[in-house]
Amino acid sequence: QVQLVESGGGLVQAGGSLRLSCAASGRTRSSYAMGWFRQAPGKEREFVGTINLRGGSTYYADSVKGRFAIARDNAKNTVYLQMNSLKPEDTAVYYCAASTSFLVEIPRLSNEYDYWGQGTQVTVSS
Repeated sequence: QVQLVESGGGLVQAGGSLRLSCAASGRTRSSYAMGWFRQAPGKEREFVGTINLRGGSTYYADSVKGRFAIARDNAKNTVYLQMNSLKPEDTAVYYCAASTSFLVEIPRLSNEYDYWGQGTQVTVSS
């Protein structure tokens, strides 16, 4: 089992920045790629971005590309989501997720992830 805990959410004005953290515990050696998803009220959960095990490869949704960046510190079992130039449409609950599959290096679908955090709220005011 892998436990994931997100932190760093909050209220920010449009154009501002936030950094989310996701701390993993438990059988973290079984985790490979780590991803971020978000879900706005009344909408389906959507992919934000992902990073592979060693942190050398990332992939982002078009809606956040160039504004968001994912990094990981495997020594601390922590993944980060740096969010810059935030827009009101970025308002959502943000979830981190862990994949235990070594077959998919850059998973982009929610069903490719095995463990999920409880989410952290990000609200961007206009």
